[in-house]
Amino acid sequence: MIKTDIIIIGAGPTGLFTVFEAGLLKLKCHLIDALAQPGGQCSEIYPKKPIYDIPAYPEILAGDLTDKLLEQIKQFEPGFTLGERAEKIIKDHDGIFTVTTNKGTQHQAPVVAIAGGLGSFEPRKPQLEKLELFEDNGIEYIIKDPEIYRNKKVVIAGGGDSALDWSIFLANINTDVTLVHRRNEFRGALDSVEKARELKNQNKIKIITPAEIIKLNGNSSLESVTISHNGNEEIIEVDHFIPLFGLSPKLGPIANWDLEIEKNAIKVDTYDYQTNIPGIFAIGDVNTYPGKLKLILCGFHEATLMCQSAYKIINPGKKYVLKYTTVSGIDGFDGSRKEAPKAVVQAINE
Repeated sequence: MIKTDIIIIGAGPTGLFTVFEAGLLKLKCHLIDALAQPGGQCSEIYPKKPIYDIPAYPEILAGDLTDKLLEQIKQFEPGFTLGERAEKIIKDHDGIFTVTTNKGTQHQAPVVAIAGGLGSFEPRKPQLEKLELFEDNGIEYIIKDPEIYRNKKVVIAGGGDSALDWSIFLANINTDVTLVHRRNEFRGALDSVEKARELKNQNKIKIITPAEIIKLNGNSSLESVTISHNGNEEIIEVDHFIPLFGLSPKLGPIANWDLEIEKNAIKVDTYDYQTNIPGIFAIGDVNTYPGKLKLILCGFHEATLMCQSAYKIINPGKKYVLKYTTVSGIDGFDGSRKEAPKAVVQAINE
């Protein structure tokens, strides 16, 4: 039995940052994740994808963000149960939760934070013949190492942020990129659309719209794709075809925990992101509320407020006075301490 203050289900960016905010409150955390490594989608799906909306980082790769978060929380010595899925949850008469994984590992805590991102997921696949034959033989749904596409011929299909961002990224590492979308308008960020069109004007990306892939050609591996465009068919030789049509999220076992669910997400109170079950919180992409934005930045904010309420549950009757880390410094569970600079403390005191 693993006992802790907060059980965090999901070791993506939001779950990892929760450890830091809890650590400032002297609360111990243990994270459970079905993936074999921390970082969630940032590590498993797009570690080399650039992220542009993290404060103080004009651009940071998703994998590097995970590394920075792990470095930040190391001093608070979190526990990890990786490669196991949280399967069951039970609350006893004393208000203590027991979370059991699919491998039988049990965890106990008075607070549970569900930070499972989109939950379990699988890529949305196009309906094409020979699709399964060419999977991992020229067709990939996830870009883990963009270097394998350097100096190769790549066709990307899709009109969202992932399709645009990867087209831009690969074009900048000398990849022959063709971006195919069934509409003339893209769903991605306006800035990304403008960058892609600028690269098209520089002959670094070929954009074909409105168009769609209608046929996959090859024997044991993919050799070319057939594109339907304005009533005509065109065959393009390719080394790789990457359909980026998003992910189909599923809550998995969490859907059976008597939580209030709306559109495949967990409803929460925006005061502290607590669910309909006291002591269980949902933060990050897994939750929903009016005005919800699925941004890592928002998950960080939700984790911060959640930890304040978690402290009250774990320490009933004990008052916590919020102090800026620039004044109080940071005490790690390993006994280390990072002091606030004296000049900063003096300026604030004055």
